[in-house]
Amino acid sequence: MDAPAPGSGEVPEDPFALHNSVSAVVDDHGEIVGWSERAREHLGYPPEEVLGRTALELLFDPCDRETVLAAAAACARDGGRSGVLAVRHRSGRRVELGFRARAVIRADAAREWFLVVAPAEEVLRWETDRSVLDGLFRRSPIGLAVHAPDLSILRVNRALARFAQLPTAQMRGRRIGDFLFGPDVEPIETRLRGVLETGDPLIFTEQPCRTRSDPGRERVVSVSAFRIEDPTGDILGVTQLVEDVTDRYRARRRLALLNRTSARIGTTLDLGRTTWELADVAVPDLADAVSVDLLETVARGEETSEGTSGPVRRMAVHSVVPEALRVMHPTGEVFHFDPRTPQARCLAEQQPILEPVLLSSPGWYFQDPERTRRAFGLGAHSMIVVPLTARGLLLGLLSLWRAERPEPFEEDDLTLAEEFASRAALCIDNARRYTQQHQAALTLQRSLLPRELPRHSAVDVAHRYLPADPATGVGGDWFDVIPLSGARVALVVGDVVGHGLHAAATMGRLRTAVHTLAGLDYAPDEVLSHLDDLVNRLADEQEPADGHAQGRQIVGATCLYAVYDPTSRRCTLARAGHLPPAVVTSDGAVSLLDLPQGPPLGLGGLPFESAELELAEGSLLALYTNGLVEARGHDLDEGLERLREALSRPGRSLEETCTAVQNALLPDHPRDDVALLLARTRVLAPEQVASWELAAEPTAAARARHLTQATLSGWGLEEVAFTAELVVSELVTNAYRYGGGGPVTLRIIRDRGLICEVSDRSSTAPHLRRARTTDEGGRGLFLVAQLTERWGTRYTRDGKTVWTEFLLPPAAEEQSAAADVTITRGPADSP
Repeated sequence: MDAPAPGSGEVPEDPFALHNSVSAVVDDHGEIVGWSERAREHLGYPPEEVLGRTALELLFDPCDRETVLAAAAACARDGGRSGVLAVRHRSGRRVELGFRARAVIRADAAREWFLVVAPAEEVLRWETDRSVLDGLFRRSPIGLAVHAPDLSILRVNRALARFAQLPTAQMRGRRIGDFLFGPDVEPIETRLRGVLETGDPLIFTEQPCRTRSDPGRERVVSVSAFRIEDPTGDILGVTQLVEDVTDRYRARRRLALLNRTSARIGTTLDLGRTTWELADVAVPDLADAVSVDLLETVARGEETSEGTSGPVRRMAVHSVVPEALRVMHPTGEVFHFDPRTPQARCLAEQQPILEPVLLSSPGWYFQDPERTRRAFGLGAHSMIVVPLTARGLLLGLLSLWRAERPEPFEEDDLTLAEEFASRAALCIDNARRYTQQHQAALTLQRSLLPRELPRHSAVDVAHRYLPADPATGVGGDWFDVIPLSGARVALVVGDVVGHGLHAAATMGRLRTAVHTLAGLDYAPDEVLSHLDDLVNRLADEQEPADGHAQGRQIVGATCLYAVYDPTSRRCTLARAGHLPPAVVTSDGAVSLLDLPQGPPLGLGGLPFESAELELAEGSLLALYTNGLVEARGHDLDEGLERLREALSRPGRSLEETCTAVQNALLPDHPRDDVALLLARTRVLAPEQVASWELAAEPTAAARARHLTQATLSGWGLEEVAFTAELVVSELVTNAYRYGGGGPVTLRIIRDRGLICEVSDRSSTAPHLRRARTTDEGGRGLFLVAQLTERWGTRYTRDGKTVWTEFLLPPAAEEQSAAADVTITRGPADSP
């Protein structure tokens, strides 16, 4: 017998096949009456030595005869027998043989036994293979089907019959399409045809499938297939192994969804973007439609309250069915959930809710019956609602629906929804906290920096402010445009050491101090001296109580302070460690002003100097911080040169110039705070200013009243003439009495308001006081304060000036503003 080698993987032939086995015939008395040629080859006995002799004496050792007799008795009783016996070879060695014995009845009614014998090892292998084959068709949990070349079914095992919910006998001769749902048939048959044509096996290929007996339940199967051939190589068909891997596939899909949740949700700290990312992850892997609703307080970035009955804001919606977006509440809408709806219950109980069949959930109807009817029309049949909670706070809820997918939500889907909703809630809460802090920072910024720069007749301005930390929105740089008396204006740019909130807080204190000092009309160098003292005090305040230097915040700043007078076109500037401003003439020539270099604020004990220059009408003054010219890794000289180039193009508006400077010098995310202030100078026309020098004599007040009345009449301001005459009379009288005996100067300016100034050579400050009823004087300044909009005193090298401002009547104010625009428009702003 030429059996395949053990472990070769080939299927052995039946060892008891007649052409391959040892055969003999024994009569009812145990004598050998037949002996095949194969028997002689394998046992060594020729026929003449065995025929007529008893098998028990010839072929078996005495020790085995009892076993042989027991087998013979069982064979006689049952009419046949099979088993394994030890047979003695002619050479004397023992040979283990498997046997089959069957009774044969001759014509004379004599009984004989036909024996078929094979090596025991081959019999055992063959029996093992038979058991495996039987197990595949009877007990295997993996489905098996044998197909003919035309893909009709030849045989299936019990596992596949259970999957198809048909008896095995009824599946013979059928095709795959007879028990699988139509759209799932073509992919399987195409792959099986490929195996038949190429012989290449199909290994663990997954695909969805639905049976005709249960089309609403989608399952995933893993298919392997191989071609079957006969010994000559002719194709007999194809065998496929089918395993239901639905649970494993869903577990893998859930894990992949959770991984995508971690990777795709929370990519930014924008609340709207984060909620959209949550909706985008859930569709279509888990649901066909989804909505994300946040409590209104959460959507605004505020702290959540204990109650859950407040309104919610729809933050995101997503659906594979476009029509569903028209049924759902739109993004941005604020509404309440009816207390009977699953969403309201979810918010109140802070527990997830699974509604496998929406038709059995009457509470869903109460929110909006018309929307509900339209949703059912689109096929909505199952829903999950999950609360969004993080760090013990309820933030909102996530609602998921199925409409396109026929299978309803299950408990496993609910568990998955809870898991990725909890991860998303942390990202949403982070975004909420960022929104809260960002809004707080923006509020701080709005309080520290001017919201809108005041319109002023002295200059037209534009600005840019870019903090290095966009998360807080504030930094240590600042700028200001401060109206001063006499139609003048102060332009300020400063830079506090550091970034973020600490620098911003220091900047706010310095900015407040600058406003106070500007209101006192100090000269620029004096303003910087007072700021230097303030920075030193701030540094002392931050000295830690334990005296350790490492706990101290560094406090220091630079500042540029300029005052421009539109009546004289004179500009006075001083700087404390700050970069010099740039001046651009109307033809585009750019120069950096050579100002005295004062020390940075906070060093203390060093003087500051002012410089004065005359600016032509329409000149452009550029004030900036070092973050502008030192961005993108440029050295200072290169940055200043780039600034010159960006400012050198005439004919542009201030906003266009600001944009050009920003594009030329700044990256998208500057590493240092940046402040830029552009001011184009204007000039008051000579007919808007009237000035006289009055002799210090008793008639000075009367002459001042006459000049004031005549001038205001000429300007068409008769309505304010009487009040102005009275105020001018009081101020000139005080100057005559207490001004040190020199001449008195009266100046009247028609700007957006009416300005009256009286100057004398005395440095004594006038004081407002409340006169007693018995006092004959002391009421002049009280009347001035009551009759004017503002009043004050500024000091000059030659003495002081007391100034007052009046509001103009509306018609006169509009006329003055129009005339002002017509007269003082710069050439670069001309249309």
